[in-house]
Amino acid sequence: MASLLQSSSVLLFSSPCSSISYNYCSSNRINASISLPKVPKIRFSPSKKPSRDHHLVEEPKIGDDGFTKYSIPIKKVVPAPITISVQEEGIFNVDSSMATAQLYAILEAVADRVEMHNNIGEQRDNWNTLLLNSINMITLTAATMAGLTLAAGTAGAGGSLLALKLSSTLLFSAATGMLVIMNKIQPSQLAEEQRNATKLFKQLQRELQTLLALGRRPSEDDVKEVTEKVSALDKAYPLPLLGKMIEKFPKTFEPAVWWPEKENDHHQFQRNNKPHHHTMKQNRNGWSEELEIEMRQIVEVLKSKDTEDYARLGSLGLKINKTLAISGPLLTGIAAVGSAFVGTNSSWAAAVAAAAGALAATVNTLEHGGQVGMVVEMYRNCAGIFKLLEESIESTLNESDVEKRENGEMFEMKVALQLGRSVSELRDLAKRSSLSELDEFASKLF
Repeated sequence: MASLLQSSSVLLFSSPCSSISYNYCSSNRINASISLPKVPKIRFSPSKKPSRDHHLVEEPKIGDDGFTKYSIPIKKVVPAPITISVQEEGIFNVDSSMATAQLYAILEAVADRVEMHNNIGEQRDNWNTLLLNSINMITLTAATMAGLTLAAGTAGAGGSLLALKLSSTLLFSAATGMLVIMNKIQPSQLAEEQRNATKLFKQLQRELQTLLALGRRPSEDDVKEVTEKVSALDKAYPLPLLGKMIEKFPKTFEPAVWWPEKENDHHQFQRNNKPHHHTMKQNRNGWSEELEIEMRQIVEVLKSKDTEDYARLGSLGLKINKTLAISGPLLTGIAAVGSAFVGTNSSWAAAVAAAAGALAATVNTLEHGGQVGMVVEMYRNCAGIFKLLEESIESTLNESDVEKRENGEMFEMKVALQLGRSVSELRDLAKRSSLSELDEFASKLF
């Protein structure tokens, strides 16, 4: 047994790779210990200066139990604040989206106004037809009764005479009151106003649809401009009758204005309406010095020919309408007074009542059946179209920066189309105007 233990100890001590040693004591107790090699220090060479608080790796420590202990500190990582920078393009996108939404809202309001003006225009056209027929029937019935009173008086029928007398007097009085109201509001002119408003709101609706369909980013200026146009149209063609109705018999004839007016454009145009001594760069945004001169000559033709002629015709139509509007109620009033004096030993009273009633029906038919008020409103609208075209050309030419203007060739084509001409005809008109050989109007449409 002793020899076996001795040989085992020899083998263990003779092994070079072994790290285990045994101590054999006389008390037959074996003590064993395991020793690990000391771990060398690990050092890093960081690129940045280490923090003052802690090292990332600390030296190992040997505990009381003989084992090596490592302490690895956990450093709290504070995330960097996230900064979100909004670029100008993003702001523009937000503004553009808001402007687009506002334009769509205005488009819906414009479509609603188109429907309203269309319905009210049809209603007021019906007013004109119904009131004209009703008043004429009342007037002619009263005139017939006034004529019958003469026959009843000759036959000596006193009761029948009184009944016919009262009936004709009441009918003439009713016709007089209805004519006063009808001539005051001029239903044919009211209907024409609503037709023009429907046309202009439809035009604005198409402009908005084109603006949104082009795909360019609308701005707040676009929204403001469209809003001003809607407000100007509402002011020019009001829907209610009481308080806001357009004056049907003004002192002077004035063209209709349904657009936002720009101040000082006309005076600035007159100051700039002189021959230019500088030479403009040719074809700069489609504009040239020759094109500017051509547009100024077109403005002069519009003022001296078209606008002046429609102002003259409008004034004449306004005078005729005033005369007819006064004559109708006056004649029915005379007929009412004449019928009241029927049977008072005067045969002229019944004749005057019948004749005045017949004339009143004729005047009423000429005024409202001929729609003189509608003709006056048509002249106002046509004169307004020419005035708008003049102001459009003036405001464009007053813009000193050519790049901010509308393209010159496009602008020239639009002016030609509004006047019912081709571009070559428009240039020929301006050339003949400069030579004082003009004997025609600028517009061929109306």
